[in-house]
Amino acid sequence: MDQRTITMRCPCMLDLVIILSLTSCCILSETRAPHSLEPDHQLGQGSPTTALHQRLRRGWIWKQIFVPEEDPTPSVIGQLKSDYDRGDFSIKYILSGEGAGEMFEINEYSGEIRTLQKLDREEKAFYLLQAHALARKSNEPVEPQSEFIIKVQDINDNIPQFQNEPYVSSIPEMCPMGTIVAQVTATDADDPLFGNNAKLIYSIIQGEPYFSVEPKTGIIMTSMANMDREARDQYLVVVQVKDMLGLSGGYSASTTVTISLTDVNDNGPTFQHNLYTFAVLESAAVGTTVGRIMADDGDVGINARMNYSLEDLEESATFKIQTDPVTQEGVVLLAKPLDYESKRRFVMSAKAVNDHIDTRFLSYNEFQDRTTLKIVVEDVDEPPIFMAPDYEWKVLENMVAGTVVGTVSARDTDAINNPIRYSIDKSSDITKAFKIDPNNGTVTVAKPLDREEAAWHNLTINAKETKQNHLSSSVVVFIKVLDINDNAPMLAREYQPYICEGTQSGELIQLINAVDLDDPVEGHHFYFSMVPEKNINPNFTIRDNQDNSASILARRSSFTRRDRAQYLLPMVVADSGSPALSSTSTLTISVCSCQPTGHCPTGGVEALAISIGVSLQTLLGFLVCLATLTVLCIVMLMLRRHRRKQLEGLGRAEKELELPKGVSEKVLHYGEIGGGGGGDLGGFCQPAVPLRPHPRRRDRRLRREEVAASIRMSMSLRHSLLIGPEDDVFKQFIMDRLNEADQDPYVPPFDCLKTYAFEGTGSPTGSISSLESWDFVDADQCPRDPGSRLVRLTLWHGGAEEETTF
Repeated sequence: MDQRTITMRCPCMLDLVIILSLTSCCILSETRAPHSLEPDHQLGQGSPTTALHQRLRRGWIWKQIFVPEEDPTPSVIGQLKSDYDRGDFSIKYILSGEGAGEMFEINEYSGEIRTLQKLDREEKAFYLLQAHALARKSNEPVEPQSEFIIKVQDINDNIPQFQNEPYVSSIPEMCPMGTIVAQVTATDADDPLFGNNAKLIYSIIQGEPYFSVEPKTGIIMTSMANMDREARDQYLVVVQVKDMLGLSGGYSASTTVTISLTDVNDNGPTFQHNLYTFAVLESAAVGTTVGRIMADDGDVGINARMNYSLEDLEESATFKIQTDPVTQEGVVLLAKPLDYESKRRFVMSAKAVNDHIDTRFLSYNEFQDRTTLKIVVEDVDEPPIFMAPDYEWKVLENMVAGTVVGTVSARDTDAINNPIRYSIDKSSDITKAFKIDPNNGTVTVAKPLDREEAAWHNLTINAKETKQNHLSSSVVVFIKVLDINDNAPMLAREYQPYICEGTQSGELIQLINAVDLDDPVEGHHFYFSMVPEKNINPNFTIRDNQDNSASILARRSSFTRRDRAQYLLPMVVADSGSPALSSTSTLTISVCSCQPTGHCPTGGVEALAISIGVSLQTLLGFLVCLATLTVLCIVMLMLRRHRRKQLEGLGRAEKELELPKGVSEKVLHYGEIGGGGGGDLGGFCQPAVPLRPHPRRRDRRLRREEVAASIRMSMSLRHSLLIGPEDDVFKQFIMDRLNEADQDPYVPPFDCLKTYAFEGTGSPTGSISSLESWDFVDADQCPRDPGSRLVRLTLWHGGAEEETTF
């Protein structure tokens, strides 16, 4: 324990010594008194007078024993003694209870109680023990069991401690003096009932003169009014607590309280500059950001929010200002298109006003500020501008070439005012129906227009500068072609009217309509009439219904097919145009044997027959003949196709057997058996092998000619006995055949043919060479034993059995 702790214990130790001295004196006085040795239960026996002169036995009489805490030295803290103890050690003292033998021990002979280790009041404040006095010889109780208390006396050995750390608090800025900020609380583990060990006092070490603390309660208050957050927004206040009422020698502790000032709207917006200058191109699009301005506000959060506005309405109509919600800047935007040639500079006033105004701190006017904006427009080379966004003209159809339709006009708005040339976009006038004067923009008709082909023409006209950057622009021209009466009316369709036998005079035969490609403004109105020179028709008449339709009526009755099968009715259809146009059409009216309902079942066929000038019976006969001819043609084609397939199948079979034409002599092999010329004919008579696809007909024709030439050559050599296998001519012939077979892609994968190129003359058996073998025998009919028909060709091969391969 340090020097400070020892100093603190001195007064306590002095008090303890005084108390122990008084206790010892009391015990000694009671021991010396004869009546103190009497037990308590003997009081009251006999007369009162006798009891006063008789010795009393009180037994154990105990008081609290005080032991100072934190004393590491074992020491005697008291003594127990029985009235029967004469000092001859016949009494044995025993201690039991809390801490007996661990914290305390007793001298069994003298009854002195001694501490064994230091005590801590904060762990245990008192101990309850029992004392026993036994006769040493008989081990019988001399005194009844008695309880006593050893109380641990407190010393100042604990440091005060703050609760609920850390301490963080906030107060609004500009608050009045005496505003409660927070309260700190500390505790001391020492005994609050003994002395001043646990009596605490609070004080401020750091934080004055802004804050103060109430010494007993620990409440922190402001000691200065109108603290400004913009000057300082946080304070660290250090509070100290001391025990023993702050007297010297006590313990102390400290804690830090973080105090923040919250913002109030005690500042208005302020522009840092009286003039803001910006530049913008005249070609800038509407909505382009021209610049940003910023008014400073010392407040934060909602108290720093502000709105910007432009005050000069005439100038500000071209611009607008918006508040950026994140940065609180005023964003100046372009609201209307600019024209450098019209106006080159704008000057206006901008104002910033707080959203939330608190008049407790400032007046209303102090929450706003103004500044001046100067915006300069920069010149840009612009393309020509047309006087109108689009043009719409009208022109009559069929106007002669060169007729003026209209004029477009564009100008260069730049100060230089470059000349302009006009042109028509070719993609908008594919038919080249119009022309434009490149200098003045006059559009004329290049060829007559037809409204019935195209009622509208949409042209794109370009205007381009002839100097500097050659900028261009375009405009759309809509040209409407007006109608004139240049088309005669005609019947709406091909009518095939018919009249039933027995029709009465005045009955309706056909209702007809007319159409006209023109489109008059007042609408169509057609007039129907008979041909002037034939306006008197004894059979039919035409009635104009005055609704662009006409009715054909019968003028008489008793129409029969036996009298006449058809009638021709010419008629005139005229329009109401100026001048009026008309057309003449002839209707063919057929006489039909109608059903009771008035329907003509063969009216369509009869009309068709009449239209081509033949009777119905002739037309039906013609159709039957045509159908029969079609069936015969189909049958003939099928038979021809079937015969062609059969011929192709036979051709393929013959080509498989046609060895001289389809098989090339890739390997020439000659074998001899014995002395004769009878080779193995099995190789020659092998079954036919499927060949690869044959060459085209022209290639086969050429190969046949080559083979025929080779045969003719070999036959010319047969009559010469002087030419043999060793002759150059013969060798060349064999090599030609070998090369031809090697280069032929249509030969089978192997050769099974044995050939003899030349045998000589006078052979009794005839020639067996493959070069002249045009007739073949089937494999099943191949002779098994050639007999004497095979004779050895001794002229060419004079040895024994041998085999030669070329």
